[in-house]
Amino acid sequence: MFARTPRLTLRPPWPEDAPALTRAIAHESVAMKLARLPWPYTEADAAEWLAFPRTSTDATCLILSHDDAYPTVIGAMSIEARFDGHELGYWLTPDAWGRGYATEAGEAMLGMARHALGLKRLQSGYFLDNPASGKVLAKLGFERTGEEMRHSVARGHAVPCATLELDLAIAARTPVFSLAA
Repeated sequence: MFARTPRLTLRPPWPEDAPALTRAIAHESVAMKLARLPWPYTEADAAEWLAFPRTSTDATCLILSHDDAYPTVIGAMSIEARFDGHELGYWLTPDAWGRGYATEAGEAMLGMARHALGLKRLQSGYFLDNPASGKVLAKLGFERTGEEMRHSVARGHAVPCATLELDLAIAARTPVFSLAA
């Protein structure tokens, strides 16, 4: 699946993306915010993730910024069948933090969830020591449902995590941002 926003392109990851993916994600500050990312992260880890089979009910996209002369990988966002539903997950490289990219990409992914995947609900979560991620999810319309402990591969132990859910029918009636300039 592909999406284009005013500043971003979301597209499927390809095997030749391994070096760019590694440059974008291989930061300890990113690894500590994610549940399934190993630390240190290598190009071999990127190649393994890129080769991971996807299903027709999943949407996995690299996020490329158009801010430079050539589109640059700045993150990834996915919707995956997990637990008892579908989960939205994402990360951005540190240079892209605080610029609204996660919210912009999230809106595009919510459109994919509704229209391409036909989903009615999405789940997500964030480690409590990463409140910026919680703010992004709130902007997208997610509501907190509780807390649980989730294992962090990079940290090597369970970490307190907020759990959230989004009713896509309600979120469709409440746009987060306008695509107009």
